[in-house]
Amino acid sequence: MNNNKEKLDNLRHSAAHLLAQAVLELYPDTQLTIGPTTQTGFFYDFLPTKNFKEEDLPLIEKKMHELAEKKFEIIKKEITKEEAKKLFAKNIFKLELIDAIPDDEPITLYCQGDFCDLCRGGHVENTGQIKYFKLTGLAGSYWRADKNNQALQRISGIAFFTQKELDDYLKMVEEAKLYDHRKLGKQLDLFSFHDVAPGMPFFHNKGLFIFNSLIGYIRSLIRDEYQEIKTPMIMHEDLWHTSGHYENYKENMYFTKIDDLINCVKPMNCPGGLLVYNERPHSYKELPIRMAEIGFVHRHELSGVLHGLFRVRAFHQDDAHVYCTPDQTEQEIIKILELAKTVYSKFGFKNIKMALSTKPKKSMGSDDLWEMATIALKNALKKHNVDYILQEGEGAFYGPKIDLMIQDAMGRDWQCGTVQVDFNMPINFKLEYIDSDQSRKTPVMIHRAIYGSLERFLGILIEHYKGRFPFWLAPIQARILTITDVQKDYAKKLMQELKAAGLRVELDQTGDQISGQIRQAQEDKLPWMLILGKKEQENNTVTLRYPDGKQEFGLTVQDLIGKINKELEK
Repeated sequence: MNNNKEKLDNLRHSAAHLLAQAVLELYPDTQLTIGPTTQTGFFYDFLPTKNFKEEDLPLIEKKMHELAEKKFEIIKKEITKEEAKKLFAKNIFKLELIDAIPDDEPITLYCQGDFCDLCRGGHVENTGQIKYFKLTGLAGSYWRADKNNQALQRISGIAFFTQKELDDYLKMVEEAKLYDHRKLGKQLDLFSFHDVAPGMPFFHNKGLFIFNSLIGYIRSLIRDEYQEIKTPMIMHEDLWHTSGHYENYKENMYFTKIDDLINCVKPMNCPGGLLVYNERPHSYKELPIRMAEIGFVHRHELSGVLHGLFRVRAFHQDDAHVYCTPDQTEQEIIKILELAKTVYSKFGFKNIKMALSTKPKKSMGSDDLWEMATIALKNALKKHNVDYILQEGEGAFYGPKIDLMIQDAMGRDWQCGTVQVDFNMPINFKLEYIDSDQSRKTPVMIHRAIYGSLERFLGILIEHYKGRFPFWLAPIQARILTITDVQKDYAKKLMQELKAAGLRVELDQTGDQISGQIRQAQEDKLPWMLILGKKEQENNTVTLRYPDGKQEFGLTVQDLIGKINKELEK
């Protein structure tokens, strides 16, 4: 798995260089910045003398194919800092990158034909191996993702090893457009966004029902082993200096003044949970202590990256923090991985991938503590008997982590859950427990989330189910449709009986013909349509119609209640 990912990353990285080479050939005065790979492809950020337009992309893509066919060998070169500065003397972005490289580190270039770019690698052997790609978009960006820096233009693309993989991906993208959660969210009356609060969703009644059902489900799984807490949304800045968030995460935080004191709107829940742990002394006999919190957090995201429920500024996390001894750490990680598998299976996610992310450049704590934490995660993965991807340098600033990725019905991977081992924050907050020898020890802290962002998980579910939620999760499980108004009284009586049995049912009050009522129920993606006509009224029965057109006739209320119970057992 690691080898395949590395090969695909190399291909996409090479495609990004090919893009940069094509742009320079067509627009020689363009300034290059950086061009990394992404989960599905690659991008390169440019500063052109004249902004690119969408109609430029086919021309650039054509030039990329022409260059690829020349089969330039991709060659690694090492040069001095002085040589690099001369080579990129007219590029302020490359000069900034060169200045940031330590003097004792070699500067590497990768060259193909007359084109060279600063790069650490890796790549394919020659441009002829870059065959199956497509440019997918043009967007605005900023140098180093900072809105205070130079505005740039980003060209994005995808690349695969075969034409079939490329075609399958493009087909999936077209299918995903049909079931975009933003479109379905409006159609199904689940949520909305408004200019008064960019990136902060407004949940409607039906959307909130699903949101609360997600919370209720995970609470039902953890209530026996976890204690649930709730911490304030706004806390004094001193807390965030202690946790390290202020120094490592400040650009993503919101601030407010209270009584002339600077306070922070929490971007994460962990510091508040640490204060709760510290409220009283703890013995080793109490550990592990598992504290869960459905925490409401705010993080500043650039307006250009906001995307429905997938990228928001205000969201809820199904957070939890486990405080344990070093000896308990691996077993606790395994328990969390098992919990994640149970949760994801409930929603039909069977293909779960895992990635281990190690120490990033921007981090806190000693190398020894990071090594201990990383080994604990590796051992837990090994004992859990799962393959995993190694993502060097992509851990959180306070500890390494396991990212949990699910695959939806359209074959797309989504990173949702995370398990992070943290030796640093317990030290910073002076957490302790009394060990069996009466000595004071610092507990290990494990951060975990299964859904991750509940808002994002809901967006994933909307597209995964294509708006047709399973029976247990559907806000409205059934709608009663009447062929004529004569059946209205019978319909109201039936509705009350079914509501008493626990069915979430409503009555169509439109007065439309039965064909129109059925069409609307299908557009609303309801699991059941209960059709009442003269015959059903006379026999005190109902016709059950499913979304695929299948029907069951002559069902009694008791028959329906039996079906309800069977559906809820799934």
